[in-house]
Amino acid sequence: MSMIWNNFKEVLTSLAQGFGMAWWVEVHTQTPKCTYYFGPFLDAVEAKAAMKGYVEDLEAEGAMGIYVNVKRCKPSALTVADDLGEWIDRKVKPVFSGQL
Repeated sequence: MSMIWNNFKEVLTSLAQGFGMAWWVEVHTQTPKCTYYFGPFLDAVEAKAAMKGYVEDLEAEGAMGIYVNVKRCKPSALTVADDLGEWIDRKVKPVFSGQL
């Protein structure tokens, strides 16, 4: 039953993302001066539950001045290097396998 639910959830999340209604974890760091997007998620509760792990990973990489926001959006890139004015498409494994 959980496999059916997971597949259904992936389809719903994909649809929400297509309409710009999916939830994302937006993380701003002062050092390096970047904005990161993690997601998509079907709801804000799921995004908030995942955000602690993203912050811990960035802290382990030496990021400082971390500010986190959970919001509905449709980011055009997953990483924006603000201090360089660049959009970086980092290679990450998507949250859902249907996004490969």
